[in-house]
Amino acid sequence: MAEEKKKTMKIPFVITPSESQALMSELNVSSLPDLLPLLVPSAQLLSRTPISSFPVGAVGLGSSGRIYVGVNLEFPGLPLHHSVHAEQFLVTNALLHAEPSLDLIAVSDAPCGHCRQFLQELRNSSRIRILVTSYGPGSDFRPLPDFLPRPFGPPDLLKEDVPLLLEAKPEEDKDGIRVTGYGSGLEGRLREAAVRAAGRAHAPYSGCRSGFAVADGEGRVYAGAYKESAAYNPSVGPAQAAVVAYVAGGGGGWDGVVGGVLVEEEGASVEQEGTVRIFMEKVAPRAPLWVHRF
Repeated sequence: MAEEKKKTMKIPFVITPSESQALMSELNVSSLPDLLPLLVPSAQLLSRTPISSFPVGAVGLGSSGRIYVGVNLEFPGLPLHHSVHAEQFLVTNALLHAEPSLDLIAVSDAPCGHCRQFLQELRNSSRIRILVTSYGPGSDFRPLPDFLPRPFGPPDLLKEDVPLLLEAKPEEDKDGIRVTGYGSGLEGRLREAAVRAAGRAHAPYSGCRSGFAVADGEGRVYAGAYKESAAYNPSVGPAQAAVVAYVAGGGGGWDGVVGGVLVEEEGASVEQEGTVRIFMEKVAPRAPLWVHRF
């Protein structure tokens, strides 16, 4: 009965320290490292995997004491590279809440190569410890280098003082992002949110910041920032980042999206408009898409 309770427990995508204490008491554990793996089955229930039917849940502890949940997302009709992996969701979720760093991650299955690479974008990534619950009883948290020894990452391409992922300032860096007013109505609200998101983008390799925002039928706005990887391919596009915000923020089905705005640099060497249009045509075909450049 206790195991079944763990599997069906409803948890939010962000768990505060006080909520963590309550969960520890409810599940009869005495530490956060003991709590994280117990939350993984509940995280899996939040995934959206209509293609693979293979739900992945990841639960991470930030240095702030908050716990973040990540799940995998799949989109019928789109190429598989549009999918969002649970670890990418988790990091995006942490960025949305200005989390300084991640210390521990418990995940239902071993992180794939893309996710092991994507985690390299975090400062002191070698200190992140990961527990894979599918490894069975007795599994423990192991450092990321055990999963990806001798990695290629930011130190190979960037100077030491370049901010890494999660190191964005509390106030968005809008330097160079100039738009002529935001306008009124839905487009204006989305445009403002997308500009803020572009200011949080992690694009040190291309320099091409971008942000995307969507709204639901109740007028709620969800925005996400583009996040690059030193290996390029594991990067997370702004549309996927906004969808993470949508899911984590309580958004329902994709048909609930009523509009989207992309903000990106004019003449960027890495353009998002084409792939965002393909994404929106499949995910929310009736929603208007506006594109603004700076």
